Amino acid sequence: MKFLDEAKIYVRSGDGGNGCIGFRREKFIEFGGPDGGDGGHGGDVWVACVDNLNTLIDYRYQQHFKAKNGVGGMGRNRSGAGGEDITIKVPPGTEVWSEDGETMMAELIEVGQKVRLVKGGNGGFGNAHFKSPTNQAPTHANPGQPGIELTIWLRLKLIADAGLIGMPNAGKSTFLAAVSAAKPKIAAYPFTTLHPNLGVVRAGEHDFVLADIPGLIEGANDGAGLGVRFLGHVERCRVLLHLVDGTEDDVAEAYKTVRREIRAYGGELATKKEIVALSKCDALDADVVTGKLEALKKAAKKRPLVLSAVSGQGMKEALFALSNEIRRKDAKDTAENGEAKAAWEP
Repeated sequence: MKFLDEAKIYVRSGDGGNGCIGFRREKFIEFGGPDGGDGGHGGDVWVACVDNLNTLIDYRYQQHFKAKNGVGGMGRNRSGAGGEDITIKVPPGTEVWSEDGETMMAELIEVGQKVRLVKGGNGGFGNAHFKSPTNQAPTHANPGQPGIELTIWLRLKLIADAGLIGMPNAGKSTFLAAVSAAKPKIAAYPFTTLHPNLGVVRAGEHDFVLADIPGLIEGANDGAGLGVRFLGHVERCRVLLHLVDGTEDDVAEAYKTVRREIRAYGGELATKKEIVALSKCDALDADVVTGKLEALKKAAKKRPLVLSAVSGQGMKEALFALSNEIRRKDAKDTAENGEAKAAWEP
């Protein structure tokens, strides 16, 4: 299945049905009064968060969605049927933005969430609605209100527990492939990864989801390389694993480059818990590894892990470090939610 994290679609709610102009025509009733029914309301446009979806690829092939129109009113005071709603199904983590990309209309995180984007037009009143003591036979009815048409953007931000960040070719895909059943493309050139990959990882008795995103280069915030478009996929992660390629000439500068782009991206990404690791250490001598660890420690202001996906060195330690941080964050969120609920309870 191809991955698509952004789609532009066009939605339109249904028109309301027209009111009916009608009069009673029974035999022996010489002056039958008005009996025109009201029109039905137009269908609404909804967006729903569903399970078993992890891409927006379906909306590359179908961009137009229109709810059904309401049925017009009929004689004998019969109201028209309402138009059928239409529901746009999206994966968890989808945001709905206006056409200008400035206003978020909805955010769907949990399966089962449903939001109405556009309301259908109201049905028109039939002439029976306008009967009065001074107008016993009204000959006008209201037309149905037209539906509303919108152009919207769907943007998917993957929901993962931990995220892999780093420069291109830092070993992120190799790490994901070594610790999970995911099969990302792996090659010895930059930007092998062109879209995010997800894998389920187990550390002891704890499972968590790990996301691998395309690498960042200097100037990514200004559009260089693949830009920072994919950084949104790690916004909801609880912890980041920052891999620095041990074969880089200047590991400290490689670390600082990625951190600068993360800070430029904004939001809460720069404040997330970060675990730093020196990767590809199997390709280095012990003395070289020691020197680069010291340089990276000075730049990151924390002790880096030593990793090698080929030999397995440090892999278990990295997984348990991620797992412990995820569980710590979960416990903290649970405690905060409990306190907030208690504060609001009467």
